[in-house]
Amino acid sequence: MLKSMPKKDEGAHGERSIEVDATGFNRICEFPTVDTDERLFDNIPFKLLPIIHVKSTKNNTLFQLTTHDGIPITGRACGTEGFKNCRKGTNIAAQITATSFGKIILKMGYKTCRICINGLGPGRMSSFKGLQMAGVNIVSITDSTFIVDYPRKRPPAARSL
Repeated sequence: MLKSMPKKDEGAHGERSIEVDATGFNRICEFPTVDTDERLFDNIPFKLLPIIHVKSTKNNTLFQLTTHDGIPITGRACGTEGFKNCRKGTNIAAQITATSFGKIILKMGYKTCRICINGLGPGRMSSFKGLQMAGVNIVSITDSTFIVDYPRKRPPAARSL
């Protein structure tokens, strides 16, 4: 080898690589069927499970817990968690807000929930992670983001930095 070649990088101090064993996961990913509405999760039928609505925009991430009928129970946003201005739109703010929101709904007695996500913001995936870290059992994830089939109106101007 040439002397000018850098040495092999062995990672940062304390950094290790581990292998994740998939045998610990008991969940089965399956598509909904006709019997899904009557399937029991923690002795509650799927159609009666409460729904966590997550709206992820580029400026904020909003969480709301509703009943299966759509009646709101409680809500939380990154701004109420203490994040201000552009920090509300980050994925870290969404994860921390989701964790605190998950702890709130666990105290209220809602352990098993469905998730309905809307929007394409940065807090989209980290909101799931935060809810799982809080201990909420997520049964299903539904994406209700509106996709434009054909342009209805002129799009907003491009953001200038």
